[in-house]
Amino acid sequence: MEKSGVGDKTYVPRDMMAVPVKKGIAAAKKETEEVIFGAIEEVLEKSGMKSKDIGILVVNSSVFNPVPSWSAMIANRFKLRHDVLSYSLGGMGCSAGVIAIDVAKQLLQVHPRTYALVVSAENVTKDSYLGNNRAMLLSNTLFRVGGAAILLSNHPSDHYRSKYELVHTLRTHEGGNDASYKCVHEEEDEQGNIGVALSKNLMAVAGEALKANISTLAPLVLPWSELLLVVTSLVARKFFAKKVKPYIPNFKLAFEHFCIHAGGKAVLDELQKSLNLGEWQMEPSRMTLYRFGNTSSSSLWYELAYSEAKGRINNGDRVWQIGFGSGFKCNSMVWKALKNIHPLVEKNPWMDEIHDFPVILPKHEPLSSSTI
Repeated sequence: MEKSGVGDKTYVPRDMMAVPVKKGIAAAKKETEEVIFGAIEEVLEKSGMKSKDIGILVVNSSVFNPVPSWSAMIANRFKLRHDVLSYSLGGMGCSAGVIAIDVAKQLLQVHPRTYALVVSAENVTKDSYLGNNRAMLLSNTLFRVGGAAILLSNHPSDHYRSKYELVHTLRTHEGGNDASYKCVHEEEDEQGNIGVALSKNLMAVAGEALKANISTLAPLVLPWSELLLVVTSLVARKFFAKKVKPYIPNFKLAFEHFCIHAGGKAVLDELQKSLNLGEWQMEPSRMTLYRFGNTSSSSLWYELAYSEAKGRINNGDRVWQIGFGSGFKCNSMVWKALKNIHPLVEKNPWMDEIHDFPVILPKHEPLSSSTI
């Protein structure tokens, strides 16, 4: 557990602590209802909006997709209007939160003066693994309960009270490659226990997906001086082969804040090295993994909330959120802060204990693989 980067204050469902463990549909529904209904109530309270104002609803939950769908359950619980455009995304892994935002963005582009509610959560009860397969046991050490609700608007009058403007969304899908497609799979072990199996080449697959994603993102966000260095490096490597090391773009020139999916310590270590980031840039992701664990697609929002609670977000700051997920996918979002975020008036999961962070994490050799 210490090597995983996850602390001892994370959350698991109550039914997972029962003897024997409760893993049925009722227990799984109870977990997700507590998470997403609470998140929605909070975002409506913060924004002053009513549920009848919501015109678009996008929900993502990878491993637990009951009938009726989660979007239908939310519509019933909050009595959404009959013409709401609702979508439930399933099986898309930890990067599905970015996909959900992208779906909402594209819908808002064709539906003027509309509010879109995006809800991201995962279900620990459904896919907790009770067998002895090592490749499937690792997820038990990382995945924890968590969720987030995000309200998007294209009303011109909402610009003054919004916290962020969505600048870019970029999705990369490596599913055409067999190794990428097979590296994260839900399956049964020899005893019939269901869990998520991770292949040994997961980190290599994630690295290739990241490379493909940032090769498209870089021209959109990096200054010309940095792009020139990248091109120069490519030309030099073409003529001098491996004698010239590849140039790693300085993304700190493009973004003030980085929210990298807290998939596990090995994931964060590898991405810190690949992107040449410092400890300050990695702090929100490492502290989120330590305090809340891998909450799947919602981890990006815990990381952004950490920076807000620390009082680090200022007007004009640019935020890069990076999600990874089964399939295999690497997805990015870029936000621009529209105001200074004052922690004294913020309400988020970090506020009661933000003074205790960051904590000093023990140094260990990375695990052989990590969860996405």
